[in-house]
Amino acid sequence: MPILITAEELADRLAAGERTIVLDVRWSLAEPDGTDAYRAGHIPGAVYVDLDHELADHEVTGQGRHPLPSEAAFTRAMRRWGLRDGDTVVVMDDLGNQSSARAWWLLRHAGAADVRMLDGGLAAWRAGGHPLDIGDVVPDAGDATAHFGAMPVIDIDGAAAFPADGVLLDARAAPRYRGEVEPIDPRAGHIPGARSAPSGENLDDDGRFRSPEALREHFAGVGVTGGVPVAAYCGSGVTAAHEVAALAIAGFEAALYPGSWSQWSNDEGRPVAVGPEAG
Repeated sequence: MPILITAEELADRLAAGERTIVLDVRWSLAEPDGTDAYRAGHIPGAVYVDLDHELADHEVTGQGRHPLPSEAAFTRAMRRWGLRDGDTVVVMDDLGNQSSARAWWLLRHAGAADVRMLDGGLAAWRAGGHPLDIGDVVPDAGDATAHFGAMPVIDIDGAAAFPADGVLLDARAAPRYRGEVEPIDPRAGHIPGARSAPSGENLDDDGRFRSPEALREHFAGVGVTGGVPVAAYCGSGVTAAHEVAALAIAGFEAALYPGSWSQWSNDEGRPVAVGPEAG
């Protein structure tokens, strides 16, 4: 199944009446609640997804800032969004898919086969002259059921051991990797052995994913080649999903470390590396 869909392809599907569930996952560290932006203008029929509460389980402790939801909780979320088993789902945001990739990854992990990211996000939709609706969309309840296990996952011990035999990528901005700044987590730096590959570098100047060829060249520069295991982390398992998606576009299967730096940095027994090298 394709990973991306263009604004024109999505518009054609909607115009033709092809059943397509569009999920609006606007979120950022600076503005985690995207409800107002969604209500002010969204793709017709798109359902708002609350990343903090529907794509994470904050009742779980010790697993980072955005622990994965349980199968039962994610099933409830999917049904609220109107998903049925076998649906085509398109996820989008206004951040180059750096937040909506979390929904893409979770839906794939839950067993949904056809999940695509709107390449270029809301900006591409607007640039194509396509319409926006306002207000909320409340769909009829769906009947989809989450069955986790379709996507590879590593835990904190797996992340610690990963660089010995594979490539562990840090998807955060380079200054955070180097330990120069840390705006939210208790310690600055990176997991020893991890290599810096900021998720923003997966995109072109228009906020679209770079071509598969360009992404392969990009990831080769940090040691990703065929046959070498790859995993990714970020601050809390959100933009790392974008890294996993970019690697998939480039032809590589990568594991996600959901706890990411927010879990690692809170464990005082875990070592921290700083500077531009893997350490």
